[in-house]
Amino acid sequence: MGILNSIVDAFTPKSEEEKEFDTIIENSISEYRELHPELAWNFIFSELKTPNSVIPNLNTQNKINFINYCVKKVSHYSKKQGNINPIPEEDNLRFWITYSFFDCIFKAIPILNEFEFEKLSYIFIKSCNSNSNVLQWPISDLLSKVEKQSSDEFEIKKILKPLQELRVEIISVENRFFFKDTVKLIERIDSLIFKSGNINGIVKPIFFKGKDSFSKYANESVLSLSDEDKSIWFQLIYKAKLTSGAKPTILFLKETKVLIERLGYRKFKEVTNDWFNFIINLSEVTVRHCDFYENSNYEYLTVEFLNSANYEIIKGFIWMCANFQDLTTSHTIAKLSERCYKKIPNKGPAAAGIGNACFYTLAKIKGFEGIAQLSRLKLRIKQASAQSLIENYLKEAAHKQNITIHEIEDLAVADYDLVDGRKEILFDNYKAKLKITGVGKSELCWFKPDGTLQKTVPSFVKEKHAEAYKELKETQKQIDQTTSAQRDRLDRILRTDMQWQFENFMSSYFEHGLMSVLVKKIIWQFSDTTQDTNRSAIYLNGQWITSDKDILLPAHNCIVTLWHPATESVANIKKWRDFILAHEILQPFKQAYREVYILTDAEINTRTYSNRMASHVLKQHQFNMLAKIRGWKYSLIGAWDGGDNSLAQIILPEYKLRAEYWVSSINSNDAYNDTGIWNYITTDQIRFINTENNQLMNLIDVPAIPFSEILRDVDLFVGVASVGNDPNWFDSGGLLVQRDYWQSYSFGDLSEVAKNRKEILTNLLPRLKIAKVAEIKDKFLVIKGTRRTYKIHLGSTNILMEPNDQYLCIVQDRSAKNFTENLFIPFEGDAGISMILSKAFLLADDKNITDGTINSQIDRR
Repeated sequence: MGILNSIVDAFTPKSEEEKEFDTIIENSISEYRELHPELAWNFIFSELKTPNSVIPNLNTQNKINFINYCVKKVSHYSKKQGNINPIPEEDNLRFWITYSFFDCIFKAIPILNEFEFEKLSYIFIKSCNSNSNVLQWPISDLLSKVEKQSSDEFEIKKILKPLQELRVEIISVENRFFFKDTVKLIERIDSLIFKSGNINGIVKPIFFKGKDSFSKYANESVLSLSDEDKSIWFQLIYKAKLTSGAKPTILFLKETKVLIERLGYRKFKEVTNDWFNFIINLSEVTVRHCDFYENSNYEYLTVEFLNSANYEIIKGFIWMCANFQDLTTSHTIAKLSERCYKKIPNKGPAAAGIGNACFYTLAKIKGFEGIAQLSRLKLRIKQASAQSLIENYLKEAAHKQNITIHEIEDLAVADYDLVDGRKEILFDNYKAKLKITGVGKSELCWFKPDGTLQKTVPSFVKEKHAEAYKELKETQKQIDQTTSAQRDRLDRILRTDMQWQFENFMSSYFEHGLMSVLVKKIIWQFSDTTQDTNRSAIYLNGQWITSDKDILLPAHNCIVTLWHPATESVANIKKWRDFILAHEILQPFKQAYREVYILTDAEINTRTYSNRMASHVLKQHQFNMLAKIRGWKYSLIGAWDGGDNSLAQIILPEYKLRAEYWVSSINSNDAYNDTGIWNYITTDQIRFINTENNQLMNLIDVPAIPFSEILRDVDLFVGVASVGNDPNWFDSGGLLVQRDYWQSYSFGDLSEVAKNRKEILTNLLPRLKIAKVAEIKDKFLVIKGTRRTYKIHLGSTNILMEPNDQYLCIVQDRSAKNFTENLFIPFEGDAGISMILSKAFLLADDKNITDGTINSQIDRR
């Protein structure tokens, strides 16, 4: 049909008006050539005199006819350009001058009547061909010319047919780059169509757009409501659609609050929490796209989470939740932010904008629950932009209260009505007892009216008290998350110089229903400035007890700090470790057994830097993850200009310090992934900078606690991310130039972490079933099996077999039995001990090993 139309157009005689239009275009081209003999493309159309002399003299009908002429010409040139490459300069010039005429004339029509709108609509619709679509024309401006007129001036009923046909044409545009534009245009057309038949002031139905599963789910939930409620939800969705930017306006919050009050907070919370939970559990989908460009089809895949057309609406509903205070909603919004910051491969966070909206709402909710959730998210979400945003919201909240961030985080910890980690809830005559049993762990037990234990949840509770039981289970989840978050926060506080007045310590920690469970397993320092005393103690059997087993009665005016072994003598550290072991106190994090890093002679000689953790080979992505977990900032380095060197850094504001750990890429055999990121890096110096003057510090001037904590972090990075920990590295190839490093690290000197393991395992061995065939020798746990003797390195956990130190590769089975489950270990968090013991138990019974890969290695001599 396209060729036939071209032939027909070629033999159709031109009208006088078209000839006049031809003349106007030719005159403009001639004028342009005089101004720009070299065919410059950055010309300004308004500098031509011809358009300025012609356009003002055209009436509306002439303008529409000229628009029709321009549209035909532009469509012709577009099609020609799609078939010819490169495009002739002459055709390009005619295209831009003709299109500029079209644009000027269209803008010169301030308002339209029904006939004129219909004519323009069909001009645009008929111009579409295989190389263009209706969105190349100013459809938005065309609709605006109708929307700004009153019903007295313009009867929308008269243009329903062109509106509907325009809608069909817009929907047919499948290019995903125009998706948001098409959705907005369709909504505007739908509004006009609805307006044409709305004589009773009925609220226009407005729904979530897009073809994703959330749109379908949310729209169905709205349609299932009563007519009265639906009317309010349509208004709320409409308000949400109009939102934009990083924060809501005051007017938006006021208007939506009125609507929510009309609907009822309970109804609003039920629906929105249901939507948010749907998104939290939503999985990404892979979508195949096919775009047409320059006579070719291009197919590609993208991973999609939520349809982009719904982002602003979802953000709007999250912001609306700032209008009220509700524990469940705060918890759900926090989980939603985590989901939105979960990374999609080769794309980044699933929906960072929605996640940021969650942060805003949590910061603005009345009370401290939102702040508590932000405090937890600060430890959970690792993206630098998110960390910075959360930190700013916490600073803002602290500033309003005229306190520090640490203090506001203390105030924000919910106690969930617990007393010393326990609470009881009555369900008729039955009693539910909730008890914290560990970090991130709790148990819920049921008791009959006579006090005996009920093994399962009473059936009447699920039937008669379903809502209350659901709330109790949700509270239990929140308690588990809070104990984990507060454990991590206390571990971070250990590297600061945070202090508490005794009274504040008692109210925020010791007497707090949840925090008390953690506090009573931690060693605290009590400083009485009036008597110049400084003593450490732990709470045991209802009393504060020192490492010398003396009873301590802290003064009410004393200062409380977390005890840190870096400032203690070796003798006192030994006393506390013996005390913790003797009383089997499971500390929530490493404190008594915390690794201590003291300045070495080599570091005194180098003065401003430490090479203690230099020359290691790390897996870059694993290093990046660990750095972010510990609060460091690091940008992945890759195979691009300037992408060979970088550094990880962390700021310790309490000490006015910034620590830096320098790294470089290993460019060997194109060792980078599909996105150009180097797989491996090599490590270099550790440095400390004074943030007040940005000057490099002498290591001897760095306080003991931050020095030890920074080196402890870096030791963790090396201990976990080093290729020397990978049992497959040697056999799978790795980087040939780094084979010697793998061997030396895998079986080399013990790090401070490994030395701690050695001390723990020395105490554990006598109580194990394998005690008769196991012993600690230097750097190894030695196991005498039936077939061979095995040496498990206490650092890397890699294995050598006697008599010839043959390497044995055993890959960890994550579903295997945890051999430390029923053993007392004085702290949580070292997976290496469990790995060493699992290998030890396996090899002690080597005659019963069934794995063919392991057996073939053992039998090979």
